[in-house]
Amino acid sequence: MGSSHSSLCLTLAPPQSTPLFFPSKPFTKFPTPIHRNPSKPTIMAQSSLPTSSLPTSSFSPLKSKSSDLQSVGGGLGFEIHAIEEDVVEKMVYDALVWCSLNGLLVGDRAVQRSGTLPGVGIVHAPFSLLPMSFPASRWKQACELAPIFNELFDRVSLDAKFLQDSLSRTKKVDEFTSRLLDIHSKMIEINKIEEIRLGLHRSDYMLDVQTNQLLQVEFNTISSSFPGLSCLVSKLHRNLLHHYGSPLGLDHSKVPENAAVDKFAEVLAKAWTEYNNPRAVVLFVVQPEERNIRTLAELDALAELLPDGTLTVNGETVAIVYFRAGYTPADYPSEAEWKARLLIEQSSAVKCPSVAYHLAGTKKIQQELAKPGVLERFVDDKNDVEKLRKCFTGLWSLDNSDVVAHAIEKPDLYVMKPQREGGGNNIYGDDVRETLLRLSKEQSEEVAAYILMQRIFPIVFPAFLIRDGMCHKDHALSELGVYGAYLRNKVNVIANEQCGYLMRTKVSSSTRVVLQPDLLFWTVCILLESPKKFSQLLARICRLSRLILNFEAS
Repeated sequence: MGSSHSSLCLTLAPPQSTPLFFPSKPFTKFPTPIHRNPSKPTIMAQSSLPTSSLPTSSFSPLKSKSSDLQSVGGGLGFEIHAIEEDVVEKMVYDALVWCSLNGLLVGDRAVQRSGTLPGVGIVHAPFSLLPMSFPASRWKQACELAPIFNELFDRVSLDAKFLQDSLSRTKKVDEFTSRLLDIHSKMIEINKIEEIRLGLHRSDYMLDVQTNQLLQVEFNTISSSFPGLSCLVSKLHRNLLHHYGSPLGLDHSKVPENAAVDKFAEVLAKAWTEYNNPRAVVLFVVQPEERNIRTLAELDALAELLPDGTLTVNGETVAIVYFRAGYTPADYPSEAEWKARLLIEQSSAVKCPSVAYHLAGTKKIQQELAKPGVLERFVDDKNDVEKLRKCFTGLWSLDNSDVVAHAIEKPDLYVMKPQREGGGNNIYGDDVRETLLRLSKEQSEEVAAYILMQRIFPIVFPAFLIRDGMCHKDHALSELGVYGAYLRNKVNVIANEQCGYLMRTKVSSSTRVVLQPDLLFWTVCILLESPKKFSQLLARICRLSRLILNFEAS
C-alpha cells in the first residue's frame, strides 16, 4: 500500500482489477452461539471483589478471563454480518479517499524517511469503518464530568503537601517520580507561584458491560494527545453515514460533533493573551524522532532564564511551554533534559502542564482521590463529589493485604499500574500474580511504585478495522476519552469546559485492555437516545455470556 496510497486522490472509483482486502483472512467468521448442555444447570459465574474494600464502586466483573465473553452480534443495534461485502468494499474505498483528501494521515514507520520531510512516508490513520453505539445518557455524563475534573485537578495541583505526602513512598522506589518531586520541592522552596495555570486534559472511560456504568480508566494531565485526529475521524464517519447510513439504519446526525482541536487552540490562544506579551511565542516540547520544534536536550542548550523569570529560546520570549514530551523516563536520557525541565519550571512562562499538574495526574494520586473523604478536601459541592465517585472503579495501594491476596487468587480481575503515562506499562493476568508474589517474597519497597485497579470489562463488538488499506473483521472494544480545558489567572477562571472527545478501538483478543498507539484504531460513537435499546443490547450480551460460561462449566 505504501506505493499506491497517493493515487487515491486521483481515482474516483475503485479499480475493478485490484481487491481492497489483502489479509489472508479478510473476513474472519465470528463464532456461532454456543448452545448450553441441557443436562447441565445454567450457572452465572460471579467473581466479586472484597466488598469491604470497595469504597467507591459497585463494579462486579463477570468472571476472570471473561473479556471475550461480552460479545454480541450487533454492537450497533443491527447485525454487522448482514452487511453485503460489496457495500463494505465501497465504504472502505470511499473512506480511504476521504482520508487522503482531508489529511487523516500519520507517519508510516515502514518508510525510513517518514517524518524527515513534509509529505514523505505518510499513510492513513488506522480506523474502524463503523461507529460504536453508546448510550446518550452516559455520553452526557462524561461531558458533564469534564469541568468538574478540571477544577478538581487544579485544586490538587495547588496542595503541595498532599502531593508530596501521597507520593513520598513512591519517591523512594521510582526514580522518575522522584526527579519530578525534586523539581516540585525546589519550586516550594523558592515560593514559586503559577499565577496563570493552563490544563489541557483528557479523562478516559470504559462502559462496563455488566453494570452499564461509565467507569474512569485514568485522567491525563500531560500530552493529552490526538485531538486533531479525533476531529477528522468524526468528520469521516459523519460523511460515510451520510452516504451509506440509510440502508444500514444509522443516522449520521447521531455522531457527535467534535471540535477538540479548535477548542484546545482557542484556550492556548487565551493563555497566550493572558501572558500579555504580543511578541512572545508558544513552544512545543517534543520527542526527538518527531522532528518537530524543540526537544528538551535542545532547550538545555538554547534556552535562557532572564533575571525577571522570562524564558527565552534563541532570543525569543516564550509565553507558553506545551509538553508533548516529558511524560516518560525515556524522554530524559541525560541530565540535560532534567536541567531543561527545571529551567522551564523556574520561569514565568505558562506551563502545560506545570510539574504540580504533572504529579497530580499520576496513578498514585488517582488512587488517593478514590479513598473515602479525600475528594471532600478539594470539592465543596456534594453533588459534584457524588458525580465523581460514581465513575470511580476500585483503586487500592498494595498495602491492602486483603485486596492483594484476592488479586493473587484472581489476577484477571485486576490491573497493576505503575506511575507511568503513554500506555504499555500496565500488568495483567498471570503477570499480576507473579509480580505480587515476587514483591511479597522480597518484602520489597517496590510495592509503593504500583497501585491495583479493578479491571473493567467493556463491551466487545464486531467491527471492520482498516489499517494500511486492508480491512479486517474482528471483535473489538473501545475506550472513550473526553477532552477538557482549564485556564485560570489568579482568582479569575477564564476557561473551564469540555472540549470534544476521542474514541479508540482495539482488537479484543489481546489480553491487554490498554490502548497502545501501535494497536489501536480510531473510531467515533453513535448515540442511542433510548435507554431501552441499549438495555436490550446489554441483555443480548449477558445472554451470550451465560451460554459461554455454562459451556465452560460443562
